[in-house]
Amino acid sequence: MDLSVSNVTANIQLALAPVFLLTAIATLLSAITARLARNVDRMRFVQNEIYGDSTISVDLRNHYLAELKEFKMRGRLCTAGIFFDVLSGFFISCTILELFFVQSGAAQSVRSGFAVGTFVLGIMAFMAAMVTILIEVIVAYRSASWDVPQAGT
Repeated sequence: MDLSVSNVTANIQLALAPVFLLTAIATLLSAITARLARNVDRMRFVQNEIYGDSTISVDLRNHYLAELKEFKMRGRLCTAGIFFDVLSGFFISCTILELFFVQSGAAQSVRSGFAVGTFVLGIMAFMAAMVTILIEVIVAYRSASWDVPQAGT
């Protein structure tokens, strides 16, 4: 194992290249979390309107009940997106560790096939997260309450 400064520096540079992908993963995770938080806040408001002390019309109550079903679906989609995004981060982190250990000579028995495998799995999980969030955005747009009945009617 060569621990010279130039070799360690080169190994760190090689291992940190996939870190840029981790930045994208963290950014997507932040966006998904914000969408989930807004969904939960709206769901709590609707539940308070339905089950709270406020008197609402039958039409508005039915509208809110339908909205609750959509919130559950959107919440599940966001949760799935978070799962795939975190899974992607895990695999990319494994790739970084593998590249670092292989390049530093600490793990000569591990070959680049493992790094390629974890990198591909990480990219596939990231793609699954993006597709899941795209579906959530489409569901959110289609379920937007453009025609909310008025409270007094």
